[in-house]
Amino acid sequence: MFMLVAFLAVFLLSALVFAFGALPASVAWYWRLVAMVPVAALMGSIVLLRSGMLHGAWQTLTALLFALVVAQVLMMPVLLFTLVGDHAGWPAGVVRSSRLVAWGIGAVTMVVMGIGSTYGWRHITTRDFAYTDERVPRAFEGYRIVQLSDFHLGTFRGHEAVVREVVERVNALRPDLIVFTGDLVSQRADEVLPHIAALRGLRARDGIYSVMGNHDYLLYHPWPTPSERAREVGRLQAAERSLGWHLLLNEHAIIARGGDTLAIVGIENDGRPPFPQRGRLDKACRHLPAGAFTLLLSHDPTCWRRRVVPDTDVALTLSGHTHGMQFGLLGWSPSAWLYPEWGGAYREGGQTLFVSTGIGAVGVPFRFGLWPEIACITLHRKA
Repeated sequence: MFMLVAFLAVFLLSALVFAFGALPASVAWYWRLVAMVPVAALMGSIVLLRSGMLHGAWQTLTALLFALVVAQVLMMPVLLFTLVGDHAGWPAGVVRSSRLVAWGIGAVTMVVMGIGSTYGWRHITTRDFAYTDERVPRAFEGYRIVQLSDFHLGTFRGHEAVVREVVERVNALRPDLIVFTGDLVSQRADEVLPHIAALRGLRARDGIYSVMGNHDYLLYHPWPTPSERAREVGRLQAAERSLGWHLLLNEHAIIARGGDTLAIVGIENDGRPPFPQRGRLDKACRHLPAGAFTLLLSHDPTCWRRRVVPDTDVALTLSGHTHGMQFGLLGWSPSAWLYPEWGGAYREGGQTLFVSTGIGAVGVPFRFGLWPEIACITLHRKA
């Protein structure tokens, strides 16, 4: 949200220069009408969207307004260059080329943003990951784990069919275990309500285990008092358990097959500031059976290098949180600027981290390149 506010602030400053500066009449009218109106409409739509007053088609409209604003921002430097050229008397060819470049940038951006705003956030995909390790117990060879993360169910208010599609695709994979690595909602516990029936339909032989993400503490809504927020968090946790999920709050569970065991350790959110730091890995791992293969569920992937690698011998950690910033191109995402481990598999010594880029969206419904994903992780014993 901070990045979005900063983004809009930069745009407004530039737009004001165009709208009220000493510009040629042919330019000034355009920016008074076109530059300011989408920004004002977008800001109003985001406020209403966050309040829960907009959903369904309005979510798509908000995303398209966002697309228009992004296109205008990317066009801004070239248009400024063009205006300077006009005033400085640069050759007409240079000015004309600059203008064409600006409109080209805008057109490409609008196409990308349009796809992400109307199709991308509903285009469910499956990512397969084969995990091979000599510590995988023999009884768990071929064990299939489906990881879901960052549902942000408010994204799909008015689009319940998308959640039903996720459930159908997960069940078609016939998982042995389903894990959810946090951020079931974005702001309020009642985001779950329209999807209760669908989510109760998830099926796995050994059950469904989940942990809390930063959004699940409902920190991004203006609650009247801390006690009201705490009550809402309790309602969210109760709703999650009513789905038949095993919510792990700094604790672990054991799955046994024959004489072999799989330990599922789940910690509360443990992120870098300003994100909540409530994970107690030491408490969660206490009294683990000797020799158990350990699977850790931790919403924030930064916990892996800060706590898991230096302090434990946990074999496999599953995380989410980053969303890949909901934009990817040719294997790259701007999320890499903030998170060394932002999506996919990472290894350090004998330990592995897998980061899901999630299903839902934050801010406006948008995804491009990093489509909503269901991760299917298959365990294999290394010979």
